[in-house]
Amino acid sequence: MRSRPLSPHATVYRFQYTMIGSFAHRLSGVAMSVGLIVLACWLVAAARGAKAYAAASALLSGALLKALLALWLLAFCYHLFNGVRHLVWDLGYGFEKSEARRSFRVAIAAALILFVVLAWLLFARAGVAPGVAP
Repeated sequence: MRSRPLSPHATVYRFQYTMIGSFAHRLSGVAMSVGLIVLACWLVAAARGAKAYAAASALLSGALLKALLALWLLAFCYHLFNGVRHLVWDLGYGFEKSEARRSFRVAIAAALILFVVLAWLLFARAGVAPGVAP
């Protein structure tokens, strides 16, 4: 029996920013799905009553969960801006190497800026809006 040709493995490709951006986009989508499960559990606890809500809030206020919340926030910010980048590609723009490279950098920078602002609002100011006394 003749052996069939194999598809090229991922190792034959050179490192490319579009490859990393696509992988990170998918990974951030998976991370947000996990975060959605945590959000659903928190909402169910809130619907079950004060005792269940207090237990869920105590669990979610731990340092490990706060770190995970920050990572989910970062995943959301990146997924948002990289999704806009993909929508622009769907319109047929930005396929040139220089444009694709620039849009990747812009998506990363915008995601990091939004993340820093939101993380500051949520964690450093304990969710209190600017201009409002805590």
